[in-house]
Amino acid sequence: MKKTLLLIILFSTIVLSSYAQDAAPKPVHRHTYLKINPTTLINELDISLEQVITDKISIEIGVSGIYTDYPDYVLAKKIDIGQKKPDLSTSQFVDGRGLGFRAGLRYYLITREIGPSSAAGTYFEPIVFYKKVFYPNEDVFLNGNNYSNSGYKDVFGLQLLVGRQYRRDKVVLDPYFGIGIRSKIYHSDSYKDGGDNTIQRNQSKLVSVLPSIHLGIKLGLSLHHKYRN
Repeated sequence: MKKTLLLIILFSTIVLSSYAQDAAPKPVHRHTYLKINPTTLINELDISLEQVITDKISIEIGVSGIYTDYPDYVLAKKIDIGQKKPDLSTSQFVDGRGLGFRAGLRYYLITREIGPSSAAGTYFEPIVFYKKVFYPNEDVFLNGNNYSNSGYKDVFGLQLLVGRQYRRDKVVLDPYFGIGIRSKIYHSDSYKDGGDNTIQRNQSKLVSVLPSIHLGIKLGLSLHHKYRN
């Protein structure tokens, strides 16, 4: 009887141990990627950090340093589609400086475990972002006096991106495309000759809400990775 009881206990222990090993979650490769976006170098340096949370979900945060706002000058003042134009000069746009911040939640639709290798790394990512651009003061001389024109811009937006991330060893290639919407709020304070020896001061706030199209590629490196059970 004792031998039978011992055999039952031993068998139960082996079965439970085997079940526990099968039920245990698979290890997750918690990669961290540092990326740069060369497609935005015409006006800003865009750097992002992606942290893998699970095999399907990662968080991406980014920061950008804006060293000219000339592309927006082309869109806001050179392309005439009947929109109101901000009361800012060409040189203010060209010499605009600013910062941008964004955060996204990336969901990998196809992983290497569930799909063909040719489609692995395909993802969908909603991103919210904010940018602030400061335009330099521009001095004007009117009616024997000096005045200073100033301005700045706030940008809020949402992007919906689809892409596919390729990884070979430590190198990452991340092409993407998508659509979005953004709101640009221009603030300006300018002085003009009002005639009859008068000075006209114009303090304005111009709000522009437009859809946007996004197409680009990010290049990066895998900094390190951890395994989480």
